[in-house]
This record gives sequence, C-alpha cells and structure tokens, in this order.
Amino acid sequence: MPHELPDLPYAYDALEPFLNAETMHLHHDKHHAGYVKGLNEAEEKLKAAQDAGDFSGLRGVCDALAFNYSGHLLHSLFWSNMSPDGGGEPEAELAAQINKDFASFATFKAQFLEASNTVQGSGWGVLAWQPFGSQLVILQAEKHQHLAQWGVTPILVLDVWEHAYYLQYQNRRVEFTEAFFHVINWGDVAARLAAARC
Repeated sequence: MPHELPDLPYAYDALEPFLNAETMHLHHDKHHAGYVKGLNEAEEKLKAAQDAGDFSGLRGVCDALAFNYSGHLLHSLFWSNMSPDGGGEPEAELAAQINKDFASFATFKAQFLEASNTVQGSGWGVLAWQPFGSQLVILQAEKHQHLAQWGVTPILVLDVWEHAYYLQYQNRRVEFTEAFFHVINWGDVAARLAAARC
C-alpha cells in the first residue's frame, strides 16, 4: 500500500499566533507531502530492482528510503506533538521521568532548546526513549536521519528545517523553538513514552 499524507489533527490556523496558517499549509501540504511522494517512489524503485534482479542503483535507493521515510515519520509525530490546547509542563509519569533523567523540567527545556537551536543546517531536536539505558535522551537529527541512535523511540520532535518557521520567524530560529513550548501536546508525549516503555 502506498504511504499517505496524514491529515493535520487540527485546523491550519489552530496554533496561531505561535505557528501561522500560511506556514502550516506550506509545511504540511508541500514539504511533508513531498517526503511521502519520495518514499513511495523509492519503494517503487526498490520493487523494480528486486523484480529485475538489478541492484546497481541500490545505494541511491537506500539513501532515498532513509531520508524520505524518516521525514515522513518525524513530521507525522511533529503534528501530533502539538495542540492548540498545548503548553505548560508535563505531569505524572512523564514529569517524573524528565525529573529523573534531567534533574528538572527547566534543565530539560534548556537542553532541548540548545540541541534544537544548534542543529547544523536542517534537522530536528528529538526527545527519545532509550531502552538500553531505560532513560530519556535528547538528540539532534541532521536532515531527518543522520546522528540518530538505533533502537530509540522518538516521543517529542521539533522541526528546525527553515521551511518549518521561515515565513513567520525568518532567521530567528531561537524565537521559533521557544514558541514551540507554548503548543506542545504533553498528553501525546506522555502516551508515546508509556508505549515505548512497554
């Protein structure tokens, strides 16, 4: 089955004033849709190579699969990580795990913002559950797939590609990442942590 672009879980203007409708339309309808299209095309090329028994172009196909699949996955997570009713601080088990792994919410937020703000070029800030350490870790992802750790489960992601914020914030990434904390859907993040720990 071809991959499909998921609908936004809210209206395009629902996250204003922190993310405006024009940015959301461009980001979801053009950029995320582009990764879905690229993933479907890469899978078609892989199937054709398998059918022909000709893997001479496999390096490029593998690169396209990794890039577009990761872009599709992270964007799908990004949309649900936000809510018009978001913001504030996490509660219950998520709050306890953040306090355990980062000492305080303030320390977590500072580290997450610094990781997101200092991604070289395009990429993501990522909060993930690391099963080997039974802990939350903050990672940077360049592009969509570079600098990842095998086996971690992303539970909160922040897109810092310029297309995520440039129409509204121009080159002021720091303002955009701070605004993101006003729309974080902590309920969604908590549910993802619970699922990852099972």
